[in-house]
Amino acid sequence: MNEVTSMFGSMVFDDATMKERLPKETYVAMQNTIKKGKHLDIDLANVVANAMKDWAIEKGATHFTHWFQPLTGITAEKHDSFISPDGSGRVIMEFRGKELVKGEPDASSFPSGGLRATFEARGYTAWDPTSYAFIKDKTLYIPTAFCSFAGDALDKKTPLLRSMEVINKQTLRILRLFGNTETTSVKTTVGAEQEYFLVTQELFDKRPDLIFTGRTLFGKKAPKGQELEDHYFGTIKPKVKEFMEDLDEELWRLGVMAKTEHNEVAPAQHELAPIFSTTNIATDHNQLTMEIMQKVARRHGLVCLLHEKPFEGVNGSGKHNNWSISTDNGINLLEPGDTPAENAQFLLFLAAIIKAVDEYQDLLRISVASAGNDHRLGANEAPPAIISIFVGDEIAAILDAVEKESHVGSKEKELLRIGVHVLPKFPKDTTDRNRTSPFAFTGNKFEFRMLGSSQSIGDPNTVLNTAVAQVLREFADELEAADDFKSALHSLIRRTIKEHKRIIFNGNGYDDKWIKEAEKRGLSNFKTTPEALAHFMDQKNIDLFVGNKVMSYNEMKARDEIMFENYCKILNIEALTMSDMARTQIIPSALRYSGAVADTALKKRSLMPDIDLSYEEKLLGSLTSLINKADAAVNALDSKLADLKKLSTVNEVAFAYKDKIIPVMDKLRAAADELELITAKEYLPYPTYGELLFGVK
Repeated sequence: MNEVTSMFGSMVFDDATMKERLPKETYVAMQNTIKKGKHLDIDLANVVANAMKDWAIEKGATHFTHWFQPLTGITAEKHDSFISPDGSGRVIMEFRGKELVKGEPDASSFPSGGLRATFEARGYTAWDPTSYAFIKDKTLYIPTAFCSFAGDALDKKTPLLRSMEVINKQTLRILRLFGNTETTSVKTTVGAEQEYFLVTQELFDKRPDLIFTGRTLFGKKAPKGQELEDHYFGTIKPKVKEFMEDLDEELWRLGVMAKTEHNEVAPAQHELAPIFSTTNIATDHNQLTMEIMQKVARRHGLVCLLHEKPFEGVNGSGKHNNWSISTDNGINLLEPGDTPAENAQFLLFLAAIIKAVDEYQDLLRISVASAGNDHRLGANEAPPAIISIFVGDEIAAILDAVEKESHVGSKEKELLRIGVHVLPKFPKDTTDRNRTSPFAFTGNKFEFRMLGSSQSIGDPNTVLNTAVAQVLREFADELEAADDFKSALHSLIRRTIKEHKRIIFNGNGYDDKWIKEAEKRGLSNFKTTPEALAHFMDQKNIDLFVGNKVMSYNEMKARDEIMFENYCKILNIEALTMSDMARTQIIPSALRYSGAVADTALKKRSLMPDIDLSYEEKLLGSLTSLINKADAAVNALDSKLADLKKLSTVNEVAFAYKDKIIPVMDKLRAAADELELITAKEYLPYPTYGELLFGVK
């Protein structure tokens, strides 16, 4: 066994470790819990907990924690040691089943959106046995769900797990209609590609905007950006390569299948791509990946920036959510087959996804909405804010033929009747070469490209799972009631394609013509987060989540409030940071430079009374004008921030930030960036874009 294979998963209490350390009866019970959702009674939980504790202690662990994903968008943990008094003044190392399956952290400071009062601080964490426990920093981490005292979900994992249950149930109904009696469970799988920037720690520490907000609120473009396209897939710098190697080792030990790494388009930008995992595990692993990226970067004198738009003028960062549906016996349901039945089954699932994306396009947009992501979507570096599906020319031709009951291509002589004749064989790698598509079919999966780089993938996958499950439920209801399955199947697919083909678009999503075309088709175009969030509580969305028991009305209402609040809080921090930097750094430094220019002019005049000072006068005029503009903008910003206190609802405040605060922030930045352009380097208060983007050697 080589070093990598022996390292991989060495800090994970995975299937192999369980098989080795658990009694056979307990191991079988655990497998039934993981794969079939069977209940694990407390006696067996005690056995698992004891084995887990012994293994963790052997690996150097002294503490355990229930690791969960509250509605802050990051992870949370409270550490407890294994020690327990033995009655003689000494301690023993103990970990019981009840501590494994349930915890009670103080929930008072986590966002709840009104789901519980402050005095009802108690929250519960419940073990998610489908996601393996692992050891990090001498602590046993137990992945858990997080809910309130009353049982309301206070996290991102609980709705995700519920959505996985509902898509499993509805997909099995469809498979049974096709005669599949062998599959016992279905899971969605995800591979989340992660983009990020690396800058030096030394320069980062000199930028208050990076420290407080994760992005540069000021800064003119560097002389060189990404226009030469020389960074993309280019030679990886030695310091970055060392970081990537260290990162891989950390992730591999935790069972994260980090596979691909390369330079991205923008200077200082990079990407990591993992191998597919079950969706809830992939969600856990992506959260771990982001956390460990930041920790490892610090060890190398670097800072990892996960903000969606750290630098103006170069591409921002997102992540591609590669989503598919697979059975427990290894069948990818988005893999086209070679037989009539397989073709028909594939087309039915494809039709279901097309309908789901069309009917719930607003929810998909909402699932990726954030203040940071507003800087990317539609900015010729990420998909537009308009949801559409790319399927490629070959599948588009097949869908067209199904709708029209016509021939597929000149060589196909038979009428295309689903389940009667064999469809033309689909090319295996009809992968998407249209980088402007927000939701693209890439051979045997769909790639949802709108996600922001810092966000949890839990929300988008909860929406995807639930929307597709709802359509599969409708399909199963119709087909189960049909007298002639093949005829009903053909009619259903044909009707679905005809009714929802508006969402299919294989062209250039950056073209202004597409915006007009999408409007004609009736597709939504929510350019900003408040515009999108305003539709979260639409009745059809309530019906979707409540009807499928993924979220209750109260859980949805709470999330609605939290999403609006989060947008407002982020913009408030950015606005205050801009005001502070302008008043304490930018304007004072420009004044000092103005003074230096004026002093130089006076000295030159005293030595040479007739000297031409037109350059100095012009420069002083420009500096004075821009200083006044910056001062006026920062005063206006402070005034408008104060006006927000007069508004009564968080929704009103969010739209005020969008319509009134951001435009003033833009004016302040424009004046400050012009000042940077004409201010001598030694007077600049912080590192420039050129230094930040090209500072890593």
